[in-house]
Amino acid sequence: MVSNARRAAALNLLAATGIRRSNYAPPGVRLLWFLGVDAPPPHFARFANIALAMASVFGVTYGLLLWLIEGRAQFTPMPFALLRVVVPGLLYGLAMAQYYAYGRHKYRLPSWSDLPAEP
Repeated sequence: MVSNARRAAALNLLAATGIRRSNYAPPGVRLLWFLGVDAPPPHFARFANIALAMASVFGVTYGLLLWLIEGRAQFTPMPFALLRVVVPGLLYGLAMAQYYAYGRHKYRLPSWSDLPAEP
């Protein structure tokens, strides 16, 4: 498969930089690979894709935690409740996308399409 060759080349490049494996191949991405989803490592993914994925996961998790902690007994208007979840989620997503973009720039990593498609 083309993506597996690219993924292997990308993982070899990332391992050579000294970045921890848990950083360049986090458990969520490895789960996607296991499930057959063709996703590049975070350092090679597009900024917007990382921001949306991280914001979504953080927002849902944070919202569930707030709901469990505060309980259903406390009434919060829906627009305010959504604002309390969406804003931190977006900020977290943007921060994580910026972190991976910085790593891509710092280690001068090539773009995903520049990686060899065949072994």
